[in-house]
Amino acid sequence: MKTIAVLGAGTMGHGIAQVAAQGGHATLLYDVEEGGAEAGLERVRRNLEKGVSLGKVDPEQRAETLGRIRATSSLPVAVSEADLVIEAVPESLELKRRLFEDVEGQAPETAVLATNTSSLSIDAIAQALARPDRFMGLHFFNPVHIMALVEVIRGSRTGEEAMDSGLRFVREIGKEPIVVKDSPGFASSRLGVALGLEAMRMVEEGVADPHAIDRAMELGYRHPMGPLKLTDLVGLDVRLGIASYLHEELEQEHFRPPEILHRMVAEGKLGKKSGEGFYRWDD
Repeated sequence: MKTIAVLGAGTMGHGIAQVAAQGGHATLLYDVEEGGAEAGLERVRRNLEKGVSLGKVDPEQRAETLGRIRATSSLPVAVSEADLVIEAVPESLELKRRLFEDVEGQAPETAVLATNTSSLSIDAIAQALARPDRFMGLHFFNPVHIMALVEVIRGSRTGEEAMDSGLRFVREIGKEPIVVKDSPGFASSRLGVALGLEAMRMVEEGVADPHAIDRAMELGYRHPMGPLKLTDLVGLDVRLGIASYLHEELEQEHFRPPEILHRMVAEGKLGKKSGEGFYRWDD
């Protein structure tokens, strides 16, 4: 795994590119939007600058990391010599399918292809691939350069060689992998969404306000962040999409999105990115 291609330079993609480069890999960061990859690279630069100011990254490491990342708006340039391709585009099954069909025709036959999806089926994304044994899930967590966990998801046709390569890569970049089979929501999203939806129902029913519910989990169960604040950071629209998918796939009532979530998304209250969700967010 010498060369890593990261497709999508947004919230997750730029972080994945950063940790891949910090782990010693030549990294190509691609985005379909003109200037998107450069913007992602700038976010990496800011992360590293903050790390230097906090004493967590030394200046030499910052320079070496930035020297290993190249931004590009050309998909063939990004994947033509990649040993591992990690997709981090929006959570759309059709979008991911089309992207990987293009990637498979332009990447080396030996390349491992991985999706960063948090909930979509690995097998469904790989449906049209000629080499599904080279395809798997690598689900990172936000912010990528801080969070230690990576879910390594095995599809029904994922081969042992691809799994071994994925696990080795995760460990090389200093993360801890857990192996999960292809099931809606995997381990983390399924549990996290269930907790978040129940917290929303409690707000809806007037059991307690968001701050009190979050502090109950932070102080009583030692969660680093309460479920409603986490929902604001993830994005209420993102949570709504995942919850709707899990409700449809698993046919379990506790995944039915509550009315408060539908209403807040309709009102544009998407969390931190819109400035307001269950909390108000200032710059």
